[in-house]
Amino acid sequence: MQTTLNDLDIAQKCIVIGLSNQGIARRRMLDLGIVPGAFIEVIRKSPLGEPKLYKIKGAMIALRKEETVNIFIKTIEA
Repeated sequence: MQTTLNDLDIAQKCIVIGLSNQGIARRRMLDLGIVPGAFIEVIRKSPLGEPKLYKIKGAMIALRKEETVNIFIKTIEA
């Protein structure tokens, strides 16, 4: 089983391994800087659990679960 960006909790960090999004959704993730090798940190989540706020290449970006379940990652220990 692979870990996805959606599986991370607040303050956890990871490196992107790959994306399974297709078409326009994939293009949007790439435009946001979510590319293989990118470093991502979970900053916070909304009271209902989503969207979560991520720090990606210095930018704060909110993503919903349906967007993050297709982003495969490797967690980084603090």
